[in-house]
Amino acid sequence: MAVSLYLLAVDAHDLKGLATFWARVLDWRIVHEDDEEVIIAADENALPGIIFLSVPEEKAGKNRLHIDLAPDDQAAEVERIIGLGARRVDVGQGEVSWGVLADPEGNEFCVLRPKKSLLG
Repeated sequence: MAVSLYLLAVDAHDLKGLATFWARVLDWRIVHEDDEEVIIAADENALPGIIFLSVPEEKAGKNRLHIDLAPDDQAAEVERIIGLGARRVDVGQGEVSWGVLADPEGNEFCVLRPKKSLLG
């Protein structure tokens, strides 16, 4: 049986705000929205997407799963994403070649150097 990644689910306190932030970061769009969930994707037929699920509580603790972004220009992309509402964070990473940021609800993610494959 074949399987593929369909959606990455993210709990959100400010459902629309967090979905809009990530849609702007990824240059995606909102493809579905109601009071309990918002789905973003490149388009409604592109997989995978990200679904933001409404929860009453705010984030607590470090993420066990996070997103890695691989832009053409790391420094420029870090600054662009900070301009969208992210902030730099220290999760104990020390001296590394990637930038660690947090989205508006504190979810950590990394901005890597340009990548051509999963191995380099």
